[in-house]
Amino acid sequence: MIPANTHIWIVAGLTDLRRGFVGLSAMVQTALEQNPFNGHVFVFRGKRGDLIKLLWFDGDGLCLFAKRLERGRFVWPKVDQGTIALTRAQLAMLLEGIDWRRPERTAEPRAMV
Repeated sequence: MIPANTHIWIVAGLTDLRRGFVGLSAMVQTALEQNPFNGHVFVFRGKRGDLIKLLWFDGDGLCLFAKRLERGRFVWPKVDQGTIALTRAQLAMLLEGIDWRRPERTAEPRAMV
């Protein structure tokens, strides 16, 4: 759904997730000094940690996605401000509630020789 060359940014710190399109895009412009219409994905987390919102401009308009975990919390960086870049794979892990910072293999790859 998100194009391969899209930059994905975690917005560090906690966000009041009562904000919608206008409030979150204003936060991107003022606090992050970014353009919310540049096609990047911006990920915000609320205080409790079980809800995140993603803001993305798909070329036609702003999209706002939300996900709430029934159990557990979204893993979030300790920094209070700024942004942290994610890959698409890390975003997928984040959305599943997996610790995207240190994913662990279930088994080490072996040589087939």
